[in-house]
Amino acid sequence: MIQGFKEFIMRGNVIELAVAVVIGAAFTSVVNAIVTGIFNPLIAAIFTSDSLANSMVVTLPGDAKLSFGLVLAAIINFLLVAAVVYFVFVMPLNKLKEAQERRRAAGLPPRDATIPATELDLLTQIRDLLAADAAKPVTGQSPR
Repeated sequence: MIQGFKEFIMRGNVIELAVAVVIGAAFTSVVNAIVTGIFNPLIAAIFTSDSLANSMVVTLPGDAKLSFGLVLAAIINFLLVAAVVYFVFVMPLNKLKEAQERRRAAGLPPRDATIPATELDLLTQIRDLLAADAAKPVTGQSPR
């Protein structure tokens, strides 16, 4: 049971997902500060309002309000988070994987021996072991 848990945790995609969630949560305050401190005042100045959340408000009958500025601030926040995740995490990891694949295709060993094997590498090793095991002559059994 412990070995199965260890294998589950050591899978690359579980670790990557955990890191992404933690870094994303930690980076949220930075992105919110950028949106609140820079983009909100700039956009609010265009609409002559004190903040983006208070701009582009449409008042409906019965004192109901539609806050288009608030929605725009959320969209900007989302785009900033997505851009940071892509340029800081996804793109560098993709470049690293591409470099590893080029080295593997050229027949060179991986640059770092501590890099975990990919699922394709593990499946290839399993296939080779099964093929080698199937090719061994069976001894000690009587024919049927």
